[in-house]
Amino acid sequence: MDRNLGTRDATLSAGSGDAPDDGVITLSIAELDADPHGVYRRYRPLTPFIAHESGSYIVLRADDVERFARDPRLRQSETEYPEIHGITSGLLFDLFKYGMLMSNGAVHRRRRAPFTRTFAARLIMEMRPRIRKTAETLVEEWYEDGEVDLVQRYAALIPARTISDLLGLPKDDIPEFTSLVYQVTRILSFLFRPDELPELEDAARKLFGYVENTLNERRKRPREDFLSAFVASADAAEDLSPFEIITQIVTLIIGGTDTTRVAAAVQVALLLQDRAQWNEVCRDPALIPGAVTEALRYEPSVASLARIPLEDIEIDGRVLPAGQFLILSTMSAMRDEQLYARPDIFDIHRTDHPRLPLVFGGGPHRCLGEALARVELEEGLSVLASHVPQLELAGGSARVQGHSGIRRIGEMRVAWQR
Repeated sequence: MDRNLGTRDATLSAGSGDAPDDGVITLSIAELDADPHGVYRRYRPLTPFIAHESGSYIVLRADDVERFARDPRLRQSETEYPEIHGITSGLLFDLFKYGMLMSNGAVHRRRRAPFTRTFAARLIMEMRPRIRKTAETLVEEWYEDGEVDLVQRYAALIPARTISDLLGLPKDDIPEFTSLVYQVTRILSFLFRPDELPELEDAARKLFGYVENTLNERRKRPREDFLSAFVASADAAEDLSPFEIITQIVTLIIGGTDTTRVAAAVQVALLLQDRAQWNEVCRDPALIPGAVTEALRYEPSVASLARIPLEDIEIDGRVLPAGQFLILSTMSAMRDEQLYARPDIFDIHRTDHPRLPLVFGGGPHRCLGEALARVELEEGLSVLASHVPQLELAGGSARVQGHSGIRRIGEMRVAWQR
């Protein structure tokens, strides 16, 4: 993670990017992944968007990203993203074709509607004590060890156990479905090689199979849980096909585990790299919501949104063509000097956050699980601050990878004096 970096001179030239006749700079995946914040900082003052080697455009500035996230002249990307990677069939393709995440209009509303009541803020807040208990139980499991990989033994398990509890999935199944999720979600970034696609497709097949078997079990033997109620309601309404029902639950499991896992580890790493702010959070729990929001801004787990213009759109004299795949870089937008004061400084006391942070998207596709993610992140941080205030990074911080989609994180070891 790059910390406390100052902004660079806006008069920098285009640098290593290729500039074709239309003047749009094209950068490689390798250049973007090597230093995404540096790249975005460099080009944001010079141009509203840059080109990506995949053929898509990356929109850089906060005003444009926020506007385009809810602009009716743009639509969700449906199956364009997998098609960019040569994926035109299979379950990875079907995840985009039949899921709520990338669908539009009436189809999107039909697929999303069964979940809106479950994720209402009031109901999520009622889950807060259970989520805190999960976090406390995890700390108790490894506290005597004196050192732990916080990603695998804490950050990953809070959302996994929460979604397991919410859906009524057996806790013994958590290692299986989370491992499959982490493989499948690699498709939602550029951090995979073409030769890895068979492995990712196999993981998708197993994940879809797991969900299908679970739903069939609920049909045969209903329980007092969300999945039993959901499948009974969906079957009766006949608004969703059997495969759509499976795909929405797969999408829900993906959204409820991977992104929060990354965010939970990142926020701790950022605070432990700034001991004064970590100590403030330990002393004053009222600072925790602000610390969570600032960590989501400074080093987001979801780096971008995808959209397709329905017509040519002009920005500052440049044209985004109709039908062009757009990467709306929330990662760039949340370091935009026009929106934030000293954007490259991590500051839990920041007061210039917008009312609706860009990290959760915008418009009808704004993240369904925003309230749940916030509760998980706040309680996860609160339990560490109150139970292990002596926590320290052991062997350096985790490296967050990726410039678009869902970002990845490796091992992050922490230690403490018992």
